Amino acid sequence: MVDVLYQRPILIFVFIAGLFLICGCAGTRISPHPMATVPGVSHHFWIGQIVALDRGEAVSFEELIKQIAAKDLIFVGEVHDNPEHHLIQVQILQALTHCGTPLAAGMEFFQVPHQTVLDLYLKTDTTEEAFLEGVDWTGNWGYDYLFYRPLLLLAKGKGIEVLAINATKEIVRKIAREGLDSLSPEERGQLPEDIDLTNEAHRAYVREAYEQKAHHGLENFEYFYEAQCVWEETMALNLATHLSQKNGKLVVFVGNGHIVKKFGIPYRTIRRVPVSMVTIMPYPLESKTAIEKETADYIWLTPKYPRRQRMSLADTFERHQPIR
Repeated sequence: MVDVLYQRPILIFVFIAGLFLICGCAGTRISPHPMATVPGVSHHFWIGQIVALDRGEAVSFEELIKQIAAKDLIFVGEVHDNPEHHLIQVQILQALTHCGTPLAAGMEFFQVPHQTVLDLYLKTDTTEEAFLEGVDWTGNWGYDYLFYRPLLLLAKGKGIEVLAINATKEIVRKIAREGLDSLSPEERGQLPEDIDLTNEAHRAYVREAYEQKAHHGLENFEYFYEAQCVWEETMALNLATHLSQKNGKLVVFVGNGHIVKKFGIPYRTIRRVPVSMVTIMPYPLESKTAIEKETADYIWLTPKYPRRQRMSLADTFERHQPIR
């Protein structure tokens, strides 16, 4: 059955898109006229539009792809349990496969030690069951695999190299509870040498998210912030290493919180390797919302789906889920 599905990735995408839309219509409740405003721009933007924030203009999907195709590094965000965001990611990845240059994809959803299992699945007839067990999908990521399956099937079908870029959860969890100084020399040696903790705008953003959630067992914000920065520096280092060693385009799929205003992974990547970069953020909208121009290069306005029951911050770090 898996082999048959693999041979028809576009049919799978269409089927799942329909399923998401049906589920979304049944479960989504938004205000009658949600809209976005951009400072200095007189007109409004609506769900379904792609907005170039620096110009305050809506662009078509074709224009978006044309404008980002020349970039070396393309970040595409997501709210992890918003199904429309995953459909957007598949559309962008598929369009970029036609740009005529080598293409690789970095994914937050996989930790670096999972690279061997990931390669085996993408390059052989390894079953999905064995793949998901090998990366411990439920224990290490936990979001419904149905959301991510079309993206991986597309990568498998097109022969796209996929990079496992995330940090090992055990080390990040230890930092969140006890701080960077608690690591043994062996543990510290697994992390980037340079971990920037000095960006005050980034610190303020993380603190706001921290204060909005329960944090049982994670009462020390400094440790929490160190863990967040370790996540982002690790992913940035892995992306920069790939870009410095190989030619071609790299598209990266991560949570919105890692790319907002570029001070998470984007800044930390281009600090290591000077490449052209763009950020695209699927943005859930349920009311009139003002969006700062610095939020991303492009936002793609979507409905806001009801969230699943959220874990405590302690459970967040236990299950390796960073700030969204």
